[in-house]
Amino acid sequence: MITDIKFFTNENGAPLLERFKSTLKDSKYFDILVGYFRLSGFHQLYDSFEKIEKTRILVGLNIDRETYDLILYNQEHDVIDFESDKNTKRQYAKALINEIESVSENNAQIQLGILKFIELLKFKRLEIKAYPSQNIHAKVYINRYNENISHIQYGSVITGSSNFSESGLIAQREFNVELKDKPDVDFALGQFERLWKEGVDVSKDFMNVVVHKTWLNDTITPYELYLKCIYEYLEEDINLEEAFDPYLPKGFMKLRYQIQATTNAKKILETYNGVFLSDVVGLGKTYITALLLQQLLGKILVVCPPVLQEYWEDSLRDFGIRGFEVESLGKLEHILRKDISKYKYVIVDEAHRFRNENTQSYANLLDICRGKKVILVTATPLNNTIDDIFTQLKLFQIPKASTIPGVLDLEKFFNKLKRALKEAKPPLNDNSEEAKDAYKKAIKSVSNEIRDKILRFVMIRRTRNDIKNFFQDDIQKQGLIFPEIVDPGRMIYTFEDKLEHIFNQTVNLLRKFQYARYSPLLYYNENLTEFEKQQQRNLGGFMKGLLVKRLESSFFAFKMSIGRFIEIHERFIKMFDKGTIYISNKVNVYDLLDQDDMDTLERMVEDEKAKRYESGNFRKEYRQMLIQDLEILKEIHSLWFSINEDPKFDALITAFRENKVMADNKVILFTESKETGDYLFEHLFKCYPKRVMFYSSKGGRYENLQTINSHSISREIIRNNFDPKSGKSQDDIQFLIATDVLAEGINLHRSNILINYDLPWNPTRVLQRVGRINRLGSSFNNIHIFNFFPTTQSEAHLGLEANIINKLQMFHHIMGEDAKYLSDGEEIGSQELFHTLNNKATYTGEEEGEGENTELRYLSTLREIRDTNPVLFDKIKKLPKQARSGMKSKKEENQMVTFFRLGNLKKFYLYESNQSMEINFFDAMNLIECKPDARRLPVPDNYFDMLTVNKTKFKQDTTTENNESSAQSGGRSNATFIERILKDKSFKEYKKFTESDEAFIDTVRMMLANGVLAKKTTQIIKKEVEKLAIKENTLDPMKVLYILRTYIKQMDMERPEQSVSYLKREVILSEYFTK
Repeated sequence: MITDIKFFTNENGAPLLERFKSTLKDSKYFDILVGYFRLSGFHQLYDSFEKIEKTRILVGLNIDRETYDLILYNQEHDVIDFESDKNTKRQYAKALINEIESVSENNAQIQLGILKFIELLKFKRLEIKAYPSQNIHAKVYINRYNENISHIQYGSVITGSSNFSESGLIAQREFNVELKDKPDVDFALGQFERLWKEGVDVSKDFMNVVVHKTWLNDTITPYELYLKCIYEYLEEDINLEEAFDPYLPKGFMKLRYQIQATTNAKKILETYNGVFLSDVVGLGKTYITALLLQQLLGKILVVCPPVLQEYWEDSLRDFGIRGFEVESLGKLEHILRKDISKYKYVIVDEAHRFRNENTQSYANLLDICRGKKVILVTATPLNNTIDDIFTQLKLFQIPKASTIPGVLDLEKFFNKLKRALKEAKPPLNDNSEEAKDAYKKAIKSVSNEIRDKILRFVMIRRTRNDIKNFFQDDIQKQGLIFPEIVDPGRMIYTFEDKLEHIFNQTVNLLRKFQYARYSPLLYYNENLTEFEKQQQRNLGGFMKGLLVKRLESSFFAFKMSIGRFIEIHERFIKMFDKGTIYISNKVNVYDLLDQDDMDTLERMVEDEKAKRYESGNFRKEYRQMLIQDLEILKEIHSLWFSINEDPKFDALITAFRENKVMADNKVILFTESKETGDYLFEHLFKCYPKRVMFYSSKGGRYENLQTINSHSISREIIRNNFDPKSGKSQDDIQFLIATDVLAEGINLHRSNILINYDLPWNPTRVLQRVGRINRLGSSFNNIHIFNFFPTTQSEAHLGLEANIINKLQMFHHIMGEDAKYLSDGEEIGSQELFHTLNNKATYTGEEEGEGENTELRYLSTLREIRDTNPVLFDKIKKLPKQARSGMKSKKEENQMVTFFRLGNLKKFYLYESNQSMEINFFDAMNLIECKPDARRLPVPDNYFDMLTVNKTKFKQDTTTENNESSAQSGGRSNATFIERILKDKSFKEYKKFTESDEAFIDTVRMMLANGVLAKKTTQIIKKEVEKLAIKENTLDPMKVLYILRTYIKQMDMERPEQSVSYLKREVILSEYFTK
C-alpha cells in the first residue's frame, strides 16, 4: 500500500478514487453498501476489479411510497410476497435505465466499463442486490485483502459521504474515513451480511436491462431504428385525433383529414398561442376552424371580409358554436372601442390581407390579438416576401422572445434570411442562367429553413396530394373526388397596326408622366422625414401601377381612368392657382392595396381627409410639372377618344363560340376593375341576354342591367346557380363576371372554367379565385383556367411566346423602378410572369416540391404499424434512448445521423469527413429509411468519435440560438428612436410621474425591447414626438407620456424566459453508415 492517509475529501491530492486504485489491486473480497451505485464510478476502476475474487454490491432504492408500504407490511406480517421482489427488480431496472440514459458523456471507456461489469456478473465474480427499503443511506466499502498482505493487514473499511459514483469518487467535496482495525472490519462485515440476506438479487436483471433496454443494445435493426425515429419525432401526433368525436351538421361528412387538422391545430394553439390553418384552397378551412372551436372554451371573435360575415355566422351556428361574434375586418377601430378583454380566441379569416405591418389596419389587429390565442385562416400566408410570414407570426408570438423552439429572436432569424436573399439576388444587368439558378437555390434554401424551423411548429398545411395519398380510403368511402387542373389555356388578342401605334405612343407618354399630383410634398419647401418622403414616392408609384393595370385590363377602363385623371389635375391646378391646396398625408399605399377594386382606389386618394398647404411654399417648378402631366393626359385621351375596337373582347367572344370546353358550360370571369366588369357585363348581355351576371363590392347586376344593391340577394342568386350545395338549385346564369370580392368564402364548383380577364400580375392572388371551383366534391374531373395575353401583329415573326413576352415587357417599361406596384410587392419579370401563369402548379397552391416531403407520410406508416402490428409498435415505443444501429454507407467514408432533443426542439446532425452539419427531418429520413430486412452492421470503432462531433455541433448551435442577443442594432428605426427617449436622463429622472405612469412606461420599454409594437404605431409615435420637439424646442416628459398612452394599447407582459439552459440536451438515437 502506497499511503497511510486516513481521511479522504477529494481535494488536495486525496481523492477516494486513488485510494481504491491503491488498495483494490490487493483485494480478495470487496463488499459495497451504498445508496447509489453508479456505473460512472465503476468505469473509472473496472481494471482494478478484474483481480478481485468476489465483489458484492448492495444498493438502496428510491422506490415510490406505495411500493415501500407494501414491502413494510409484508415484513411485519411475515408474508412471503414474490410480487414485492418483482416490484424491487422493476424499480431497480427503471433506476438503472435512467442512470445509463443520463450519462452525459457516453464514450468507448464507459462502454468498455459496462461490458466488463456484465462479464464479471456472468462469471459470478460479481453479484449485485437491491435493498427493498427507502431507509438505506449508508456508504460503506469493506475490503478484505488477499494472502499476499493479509498477514500484515486483514482489511479495511471506508465509510463517510461518498456514493460509488464519479462525483463521489472524484468531483464533489466529500468526507470519508478509513478504519483498518480487524474488529472494525468484522463489525462492518457482520452488518453487511445481515442486510445482504434481505436484499433482492438483481444481477440477471442488470444484465438483461443493460443488454436489451439501454443504448448498449446491439440487436436493434436499422428498420426498428427508422421506426423509432418516426415515433420520437411525431409522438405527439400519433394518437391525437383518436378521442375526438365532433358534432356535425346534418348532411356534413366526417372526413378524417379534417379531424386530423383540427386536433393538431388544438395542440399547436395551446403550445404557441396561435396557429396557421393553411391547407390549400378547397379543403374546407372554415369547417376545420369550426371543429376546432368545438374543443375550446371561451368567447370568440371572428374577423373576416365583410362579404363573409353571414357565411361565418351560419357556419359556426351550424356546428353548434356559441359565444362568438363576427366582425368585418374593415371595422377594427370599432372593435377596439369595445371591451376586447372578454375574448379568449381571435380568428382572422383571409389572414394574408394583414401581411403588411405598415398599415393602420394591421396595427389595430395587433392590438386586438395581443394576449389572445389566435387562429389565422389563409391558404396563401406567403404572397410576396418572407416578411409576410413574419408579420402574421407577430400576431401571436413576441418577436424577440419567441416560444418557437430554437428561435428565440424571430426578428433576427428573418433578417438573416432576408440578407441571404438580398446577397443572392442577381443585379438587374445579369440575366445569366447561372445567376438565376443560384437565386432560385437561395430561395429554396430560405423556404426550407422557414418551414423546418418555424412553420412546422405553428402551421397546418396539407396539399391535395397529401389528402389523396394519406386519406385516400376515407375520401373514396365518402364518394368524393379531386378534380385535376389541366395546363392553363392562353387566350390571345392581337394589336393591329393602328392600335399598336397608339399603344406604343401611350407607353412613351406614360413613361414621361411625372405623377406630380400624387407626390406633391416632395416639392414642398419644408423638410420631410424619410418616412413621409417614402410615403409620397409610394403613392406616386402606386398610381402609376394603377394606370398600367387599367391599360391592360380593358381600353374602356383605361379611358375612364384617363378622363378622371384629367378632371383631378384640372381641379388641382385651379386650386393651386388660387393660393391654397389640400393634400392628404394619411393615404397609405398598403391600405389601398387591400381594397376591392381599382376604381375604389382612385376615389380613395381624392376622398381622404386633407391638410391645407400654401401654394407659395412649393418649389417653382412644381406647377410646371403639373401642367406637363395634364398635357400628357390630354394627349393620351385624344389618342384613345375615337377607338371603339376591342380585340380582347372579340377574342373572348370567339372563344365562347369555338372552344368546345366552354360550349354550354358555366364560365366565371374575374377582373380587378369594376369598370371592366361593367363593360363586359353590358356587352356580353347583348350576346347572351339574361344569361350573364356581374358581381362587385357594389352589389350584383343581372336581368335588367341595374345594380342589385343587396349583397345577400346577389350572393343568393349566385349560390343557387353555382354552388352544388345550394338548397335552391337554378340554371339561369351561364356567365358570371366578378371582382375579387367573390374570390373568398363562396363555393362556385358547378363551374369548372375560370378566365382571368386581367393579367394576374401577382399570381398568388389567383389562388383564391381558383379555389372557388377547385374543391373537394366537384362533379368535374378537370378544371380549366384561361389567361389573356396580348401580342403584336408587327412582331409575329418572333414566335408567339417571344411576342407575348415583348408585349408584357412594354408594361414593365412604363413602371421602371416602380414595377413592384404591379404585383403588390416583389417585382416579377415579364418572362417569369409568362411562364408562371402557364404552369398549372401556380393554381394548385402547392409550392415546388411541397408535396414531395410531408410528415403525413411517416405518420401514416407508424399508424399502420400501430393498427396492424401492435407488438412491433410496443417494441418500438420501448426502444432505449440513445439507441443505435447501422447500415452500409453509400459513400466511401463513414457517416452518422444523430437525432437530438432539447425540450420541444428536435434536430438532426450528419457526421461526414470529421465535420457535422445540421440536416432537416426529411433529409435524415432519406438516409435512415430502409426495408424490414435491412441488415445491421457492427458498431464501428470510431462510433463515439462521430457522436462527439455531432454532439459538439448541436451544443454549439443550441447555445448560440438560446443566447442570441435580442438587442436591436443601431440605426434610426422608429422603435430605437422611442427607446432612446425613454432612456434619456431627463425622462428617467422625471419626478412628476405617478406609480401607474412608471408602470406603464416600464411596460412600453418591455414592449419595445421585445418588438411587439406594429411599425405603423412606432412610425406615428415618432412623428408626433418630432412634431412636439419642433413646436416646443424641447420634450416635456408628461406630453411624451400622453402620446405613448394615446397610441399604445397596454398589455400585460410577463418577462420571457431568455434561456433554456435548464433543459437537458438528449441524444435520441444514432444511425451509422460504415463503408
